[in-house]
Amino acid sequence: MAPPVVAAVAGSAANEFKKESATARLLGSGSAGIAELAIFHPVDTTAKRLMSFHGKVSSASTLNSVIFQDFKNASIGRKFTSLFPGLGYAAGYKILQRIYKYGGQPFARDFLALHFGKDFDNAFGKGTGKAILHATAGSVIGIGEIVLLPLDVLKIKRQTNPAAFRGRGVFRIVADEGFGLYRGAGWTAARNAPGSFALFGGSAFAKEYIYKLTDYNSATWLQNFVASIAGASASLIISAPLDVIKTRIQNRNFDSPKSGFTIVSDMARNEGFRSFFKGLTPKLLMTGPKLVFSFWLAQTLIPAFGKVV
Repeated sequence: MAPPVVAAVAGSAANEFKKESATARLLGSGSAGIAELAIFHPVDTTAKRLMSFHGKVSSASTLNSVIFQDFKNASIGRKFTSLFPGLGYAAGYKILQRIYKYGGQPFARDFLALHFGKDFDNAFGKGTGKAILHATAGSVIGIGEIVLLPLDVLKIKRQTNPAAFRGRGVFRIVADEGFGLYRGAGWTAARNAPGSFALFGGSAFAKEYIYKLTDYNSATWLQNFVASIAGASASLIISAPLDVIKTRIQNRNFDSPKSGFTIVSDMARNEGFRSFFKGLTPKLLMTGPKLVFSFWLAQTLIPAFGKVV
C-alpha cells in the first residue's frame, strides 16, 4: 500500500515525504559507497595514520614513517599498496555505512515530516524548518550508525595498528573481544550526531538559500555538488575533535584499559588543544573530497534511480 500523501505547501517541512522508492535509495547509496571505496581507501588510511600519531610531524622523514610505517623504505609501488590494509573490513563497513546513512536518512526524514513537519515549520518557519528537518533526520541516523562500529574498529586497527592482529584471525578477535569491539560507542555517537546534522543540514541550507529550491530532489548535478561541499566542510570541521578521540580509542591495543576521558586528559596535558584538530587539514584536503564525492553521488543517483525503479 502506498504511504499517505501529506498535504502541505511547497517549502514546508511537512512536504518532505516519500519522494523516491526504497529500491532507489538502496541502489543510489550503495553505488556511492562502492565508488568511494574504490577511489579513496588509500586517502582514508593516510588520514587515520596521521590522526593516530602522538608526536609532531616536523620533517619529511617523520611524515614518511607515519604514513608508510614498516614500508617507509620500500619502493613507490609497495608503499602505495601498503595503504590498502583492512580493505575487506573497509568494503563491508563503507558500503553498509553509506547505504545506512545516505539511504536511511530519507526514511528518517519521511517519519519526521509525517509526524512533526508542521512543528518544524512553526518553530523555524517554512524553508528553514525544512532544512533543519533534513539535518535532524541526518543526526538521528548518524547516532544509529554505532551498530556498524565493530567493522569500523577492525578497519581502523588494520590501517593504524596491525600489530593488534598478529597471531589472530578476524573470527578469533570477534570471539575474544565480543562487545569490546563497541569501545568508544558513546564518543562515536557524540561525533556522529553533530557531524551528520551538519552534513545534511549544510547541504539542505545550500539548496534552500543559495539555489532557492522547493524540491531538493530537483537539484542539478552541479547544485548537488556545491551543496555537498557545504555539508561536508561543515561536518568535518564540527566533528574534528571528537573524531580524533574516537580514532585513538579505536586504534589502541585491544587490552588497553584507557578510557575516552583519560585519552582526552592526556591529549590536553601532553599535546595541547591543537591536538584535537590533528589531521583536520589532510581531512579537508583528502577526506573532504571523499565525503563530497560520495554525498554528491548519492544525492544525484537516488532521485535518478527514483525515476526508473
